[in-house]
Amino acid sequence: MTPKPDRARLLPGLCRDCGTHPPPGARRCARCGSPRLVRHAELHALSIAHLDCDAFYATVEKRDRPELQDRPVIVGGGVRGVVSAACYVARLYGVRSAMPMFKALEACPDAVVLRPDMAKYAGVSRQIRAVFLAATPKVEPLSLDEAFLDLSGTQALHGRSPAETCAAIARQVEREIGVTLSIGLAPNKMLAKIASDLDKPRGFAVIGRADAMAFLADKPAGIIPGVGKVMREKLFSDGIRTVGDLRRLDEGALVRRFGVFGRRLYRYARGEDQRPVDPDGETKSVSAETTFTIDIQHSQALLRELWPLCETVAARLKKHDLAGGTVVLKLKTASFRQLTRSHRLADPTQLAEAIWRVAVPMVEQAANGEAFRLIGIGCTDLVEGRLADPPDLLDPAPAKRRAVEEAMDEMRRKLGPDAIAKGRSGLPRRPD
Repeated sequence: MTPKPDRARLLPGLCRDCGTHPPPGARRCARCGSPRLVRHAELHALSIAHLDCDAFYATVEKRDRPELQDRPVIVGGGVRGVVSAACYVARLYGVRSAMPMFKALEACPDAVVLRPDMAKYAGVSRQIRAVFLAATPKVEPLSLDEAFLDLSGTQALHGRSPAETCAAIARQVEREIGVTLSIGLAPNKMLAKIASDLDKPRGFAVIGRADAMAFLADKPAGIIPGVGKVMREKLFSDGIRTVGDLRRLDEGALVRRFGVFGRRLYRYARGEDQRPVDPDGETKSVSAETTFTIDIQHSQALLRELWPLCETVAARLKKHDLAGGTVVLKLKTASFRQLTRSHRLADPTQLAEAIWRVAVPMVEQAANGEAFRLIGIGCTDLVEGRLADPPDLLDPAPAKRRAVEEAMDEMRRKLGPDAIAKGRSGLPRRPD
């Protein structure tokens, strides 16, 4: 949280461009002249950081094509696809990630549109992650372009505070790799993630223990990680518009209304988050499987077992705000030989129905009379949930299927996981 300007200049500070400490009252760095000073009372006492690349895909493309430096650049699919990333020039025209491409081009018709090069972005991500790991082994990647870092105890190793280390990381990544970062520094992961989005691009924002409650109070409830469009609409319908509104509800009421996530809402609204930075926490796939009591040969019997697994995978994707880009089928024969089949989706999904439709032909092809003892389904190539199941004006059917599934999800939240099921399965839905 940023104090009033006059008082802010008296707080401990750091120059983001050269790492020196400006004296109280200074507006610019005495060493390099930069105005990019960050100040906060707890600046050198906090150790949990969220580092987020700025418009990552578009930044990498501009790095590799200098002639595009001042042009609006959109990375994404064709006319029926969505925006994967938009540079900050394109954002001035209102282009945003996950926006349908036709809308993005209506807003910015002169944009340069580039197809995503995921192999290249993954390579750059590995370079950036190596810089993070040189600072601390406690790095929890969230995606190709963002990660949590726990810098506790690194001051003795590096001879500088976590804040200074974060600024040094950003300078190194920009200088050596050509990608800019924004930094959020806070006492926990939730606040660090919020902070990293406050001052983009090339930002450095701090939320401390002492100011977290006051900072959050008047912010829209959607600032809380995990509160997406559907949840915002539910909160709005309940008269909850700000984080302060959330605080007026006790934990029990939130749990009754929103299930397990209600407990998290209660804590997050108070700036509390006990989750550690987990170096093994990156989710690479989401899957579910079942082993049969009696081996199964026929495709229809296999499909009856498959549908509840598709629902389980979809529920887990939604719970973790992820979407799958590839559907993977797993079968194990009676002789314990394992078969896998995969299918890359045109657009990432969170929907059980979409997973099911891709899996059915794979099952039918694999079921050639051999007996199977296990079936599993999963999604890989995970991306953020906001990119899931984009609208397609040329085919309204996916939107209708999504609306049906969201209605079913809502009924299950209210009445329990077995409250409703599709007719294709007489089996109860497996729990998360």
